[in-house]
Amino acid sequence: MRFMLKPLLSAVSLSLLTLSAANANDPVVVASKIDTEGAVLGELIIQTLERNGIPTEDRLQLGATNVVRTALSAGEIDIYPEYTGNGAFFHDMADSDVWKNADQAYQTARDKDAEDGLVWLAPASANNTWAMSIRQDVANEHDLKTLEDLAAYIAEGGEFKFAASAEFVESAQALPAFQQAYGFELSDDQLLVLSGGNTAATMRAAAQQTSGVNGAMTYGTDGGLSALGLLVLEDTKGVQPVYQPAPVVRESVLDAYPDMALLLERVFSSLDEVTLQELNADVAVNGLSADQVASDYLDSLDD
Repeated sequence: MRFMLKPLLSAVSLSLLTLSAANANDPVVVASKIDTEGAVLGELIIQTLERNGIPTEDRLQLGATNVVRTALSAGEIDIYPEYTGNGAFFHDMADSDVWKNADQAYQTARDKDAEDGLVWLAPASANNTWAMSIRQDVANEHDLKTLEDLAAYIAEGGEFKFAASAEFVESAQALPAFQQAYGFELSDDQLLVLSGGNTAATMRAAAQQTSGVNGAMTYGTDGGLSALGLLVLEDTKGVQPVYQPAPVVRESVLDAYPDMALLLERVFSSLDEVTLQELNADVAVNGLSADQVASDYLDSLDD
């Protein structure tokens, strides 16, 4: 027999075997952050596990990053979707350039968290980082796909007006970093600064062409992008940290349910930027529930 036990097992070994068997019958406590994308990703995790015979407990929309992370570390929850770039803050490495490379960001977050018994499963390719987006009609007319394309367009006198929050305009890591890397500079006349503005406000300004705006501060997987006709310009020089979503699970729970790694990899590996934008839009724009969106998407993967 491949898994035959030796006849002499210590009391400790027997205790561990009993504990492992008990853990395998316990529900996996799934949580998420309190936002649209967190709800969608959390539902994808719950429904994937449930469809494959792994019981779950729903703790979605638990709170902000620090709340969910603390709950995972304390064993109050078992798994939740996190972003690779947040490893910079978890491990006091905000000044490191590793977070601007997708592979290095994932490997660093994975290796650092492994020391604390937390396992990063396979990430999505989607990148939910700060981005500069432009109206799709302008992008199509001038063949704009990257921030390098935008810089050339501006240098040639192309019309561009950008809506952003004061934080985005003033933070050295945001607009100034983009401008320095790609060699363009927006004048005051080319900016619509929305005090306290979030991406919903900046995207709406671009969609409605408020004060001539045709570009907007966004996140890479914002649900409103496709619905409002906006295109994320690719950050080819890696100015911003990479924020790829991935399930993070307690090691002991993964040991109890080892199949979850491959089950969730199949789902998360299918989530490119456009796909995640569309799933978010179904909730944020089209008014569908996150559980219905997740169910429909998983059905489509099985077709």
